[in-house]
Amino acid sequence: MTPMPKRFAALAVAVLAAAGLAACGKSTTSAAPGAGPPSKPAGTLRIVAASGFNHLDTVAAYYTADYMLERAFARQMLAYPYAAPSAVGSASWNKTVNPAPDIATVVPSTANGGISSDGRTYTFHIRPGVMWNSSPPRQVTSTDFIREFKAFYNPVQPVGAPFYYNATIAGLQKYDNQETAYFASRAHKPTATNISNFQNTHTISGISAPSSSTLQIKLTHPAADFLFMMAMPFASARPVESDKYVPASAQYNQHVMSDGPYQITAVTPGKSLVMTDNPAWKQSADPIRHQYLSKITLTIGVSSAQTQLADMKANTYDLAQDTPFEPTAIPGLLASHDPKFHIWPWSDTIPYLVFNLRSPDAKGAMASVKVRQAFEYGINKVAVQKAYGGPNVAQIINEVIPPGNVGASNSVMYPNNNGNGNTAQCKTLLKQAGYPNGVTLTGLYVNDSVNTQVFQAIQASLKTCGINIKSKPEPGSSYFTDLGNAPSNGNNGRTFIPPFFQTNCVVNTINYGCYNNPQMNKLIKQAEAATTVAAAGNFWHQADVLAMKDAVIVPLLSQQAPYFSSTRVHNVGSTAVAYQPNIGDPDVTNLWLSPSNP
Repeated sequence: MTPMPKRFAALAVAVLAAAGLAACGKSTTSAAPGAGPPSKPAGTLRIVAASGFNHLDTVAAYYTADYMLERAFARQMLAYPYAAPSAVGSASWNKTVNPAPDIATVVPSTANGGISSDGRTYTFHIRPGVMWNSSPPRQVTSTDFIREFKAFYNPVQPVGAPFYYNATIAGLQKYDNQETAYFASRAHKPTATNISNFQNTHTISGISAPSSSTLQIKLTHPAADFLFMMAMPFASARPVESDKYVPASAQYNQHVMSDGPYQITAVTPGKSLVMTDNPAWKQSADPIRHQYLSKITLTIGVSSAQTQLADMKANTYDLAQDTPFEPTAIPGLLASHDPKFHIWPWSDTIPYLVFNLRSPDAKGAMASVKVRQAFEYGINKVAVQKAYGGPNVAQIINEVIPPGNVGASNSVMYPNNNGNGNTAQCKTLLKQAGYPNGVTLTGLYVNDSVNTQVFQAIQASLKTCGINIKSKPEPGSSYFTDLGNAPSNGNNGRTFIPPFFQTNCVVNTINYGCYNNPQMNKLIKQAEAATTVAAAGNFWHQADVLAMKDAVIVPLLSQQAPYFSSTRVHNVGSTAVAYQPNIGDPDVTNLWLSPSNP
């Protein structure tokens, strides 16, 4: 049993249904001070975190704390532009959730010849002047993108969302199978040399480089969301120097290359990270990012959200990275209309409770659907909502796909007294499952102050019906690894259903419980092949219903995004630091400091 913090399941949040959600715009968000950004890099942005990033390797990274840093040093063919989104569905929201050219010169379309008439071939042209911070600086090429796709299936830290790409790009599943089979042999050890040798001697039939500045990708079928897939950090360029290191290893982290405005210059595991401006980067070759700062520092080890907030108010730190916002401070900040605080719009299934279906605890209790359904009834979601700050920042949900998204229905399969929990039905199901005297299980959670309160709220509500949860706190930097290794306007239903439930029990995915249901896999394939949003929505809804019937996860909340910064931090369009939906944090490449010195 594990409550999930902010790890991205999303393919893109761009394609919310037209119904949308209203922003909690209760604090000042007028334009930033008129002084504007500096003409050259200035000042040090100081970020504070409880446990910091999980991965710096763009293949393995699947956590908002990772994405916040990657924005500064990793670029994709397409990327999401900065904006201060006023509400879901607003012009500013639509700007920041629709891919724009990044390394690519244009967004491919049928009109410009970038998408073939049958919708199955995409051609990307690389912008000149996009350089690696090598010595001397070197132009990013189409081969760098092919290298990234091949790295998806490395045997050490594979990509977290293979289902998006394998189901869409021709030849990718075959390549995945080949590399997986090769390293399944004990004779083929997963060393850097062996991994790079395999990848450099095998090809992906659907991905080619007609020239050093042209990348062509062939799909198995037309996919309306493919451009969104190409804007995910998984699809970043990967330099040849990465072949020297085991993917996502400590050695790799000490040698991360950059094609963005900032470069990593120091990493002390579990303690700190430093980025400085990248001299090889050119503003003329990057329409998405800026280099307003001279340095970015990350300090790890401050687990109290209250302390983080106090430090930002004192201008000791400027931003918080991986810790939910201090809930007790929200009413006062809203009442005072603090210009550095705002609750930004978002639509998500975070947090949720996930079960390790392979766990041997309590005679394999988690394998029993009745035990899992007892959880669905027993949890007091109102208490969880309160732990995050109340209705201002979180909406209680009872299905996988949150309101406003394709396939959502706002139904309640497990009546729970308006979110307060149904203790009687929880007890009944435990008894039916063979646990009349209750059951004791272990709960893994991130050990910052807010996630600890969330865990305690869940623990207390379940205890009343006989489910006793032993606590196992973990730092966020190791949380997802330990969880995955436990013994035990478009068609955006794909954003929520496949990551959670498609059969894919490998490291870095978010199907943590290793759920496997052929009927679910069939519904996913039908939805992905649907030719209209309405048809896809029907299949996604059926998949949602099946997941809830099997009680694979317990959806808890759909959160908004409260953010605060020091008074030094500025960005365009808002006095408060602007949350970016497809990063899951602010965009550090669009921030500047005034004054630049403390």
